[in-house]
Amino acid sequence: MAMGAQGRRGGMASAINVTPMIDVLLVLLIIFMVVQQGMRKGIDAQVPPRDATPRVDDPTSIVLEVLGGGRYAINRHPVGAEGLESAVARTFAGRPRKVLFVKGGEGLTYGEVVAALDATRAAGVQVVGLVPRPGGV
Repeated sequence: MAMGAQGRRGGMASAINVTPMIDVLLVLLIIFMVVQQGMRKGIDAQVPPRDATPRVDDPTSIVLEVLGGGRYAINRHPVGAEGLESAVARTFAGRPRKVLFVKGGEGLTYGEVVAALDATRAAGVQVVGLVPRPGGV
């Protein structure tokens, strides 16, 4: 009275049918692949090439310096972290072209620069250019 003998005659079979499990697995894989694309976060920034010299000497350009510790400067005028968004909005209020250059100080964390970029985007800045440090990366 073996198990295999009963399975051949139409009784209970001891093998597991894995086809429905594979179908469910493939559907879940497709769902996770689609959801993953929607979860991507990033900041669009234009980074100049290494050998390019930035044109921030233009008197009409606006430069935001990230000094660290919640301190910023817009064209060398100090601004606190709580008033950064409103100061940027006031600066660009009468300008049709909303281009801003961001200059980071030495030893800043990535989060400090991203917080400044978020505040400028919330203030309505359309194009953000990053100013490289002298001497390379």
